[in-house]
Amino acid sequence: MRPLLLLLLLPAAAQAAPPDVLKPMAFLAGHCWKGEFPGGQRTDEHCFQWALDGKALRDVHTVRAPGKPDYVGETLYYYDAAAKQVAYLYIENGGGHSHGTMKPTATGLDFPETRYIGADGTALPYRVKWTINADAYEAFSEIYLKDKWITQFAMTLKKQ
Repeated sequence: MRPLLLLLLLPAAAQAAPPDVLKPMAFLAGHCWKGEFPGGQRTDEHCFQWALDGKALRDVHTVRAPGKPDYVGETLYYYDAAAKQVAYLYIENGGGHSHGTMKPTATGLDFPETRYIGADGTALPYRVKWTINADAYEAFSEIYLKDKWITQFAMTLKKQ
């Protein structure tokens, strides 16, 4: 009887997250944010909404380029109780995915080094920082290639 009782209580305990754990990301919710990649040939739009009764934040991300199919990905940010931090799962329409963490900073959000796994299984280390401004955020992304970090892109995404 005791193991059954523990199993019944486990889902409730697993859902209990600190009440303000996603608060650093709350400014994103209910809005779309759009920016242009350097060169102005592609746009990147992220639309955020609360999910699972506020226990997660969903980001639908679309890159558009003239004459090419849209690149679409979805990220779900949530509280990882075992690690005691915000984590995310990203999946995109080309078959790639990544899993990482988010840490709030004094100026924005930090997404420490993790790996993007392509549909073919190749891994690409990357890290990202978002600096929050009024009605916009600056996204700075780096990838690790040939034993060094290089800038993948820097972009301003404005609230739509």
